[in-house]
Amino acid sequence: MKQKVLFICIHNSARSQMAEAFLNEICGDYFEAHSAGLDPGSLNPLAVEAMREIGTDISHNQTQSVFDVFKSGKLFAYVITVCDESSAQRCPIFPGVTKRLHWSFPDPAGFTGTREERLAGTRKIRDQIRARIEMWCDGICAVEVGAPI
Repeated sequence: MKQKVLFICIHNSARSQMAEAFLNEICGDYFEAHSAGLDPGSLNPLAVEAMREIGTDISHNQTQSVFDVFKSGKLFAYVITVCDESSAQRCPIFPGVTKRLHWSFPDPAGFTGTREERLAGTRKIRDQIRARIEMWCDGICAVEVGAPI
């Protein structure tokens, strides 16, 4: 049975959406990923574009509220916040019995500069999130099958 993982951040528009997509893609045999935000907005178009560049389409994803996920009664083995350190105090806490992790990534919504500079920053965050997911999956999956980490 797959373990459920919830990625949460402020708006559920970029970082948590990318993390959800990567976990389902990379380690979907072990996990079922979801994402939510404290103050959900709309998908960040630069995150959608950055993901599309590597063959992952998140353009049809919907943002959702952490409160709505909590009200649904779903239980999660892991809740991973992906807020950056400067907004960590606003990053939502999901109640219940779960393993809580915090992975700090800058918010692409806060990037300034030209469209291309903001897209380049979003690509960098995308790649950092993918690397973190790959590393986490390698460690978790190694434990699951009894191999040394």
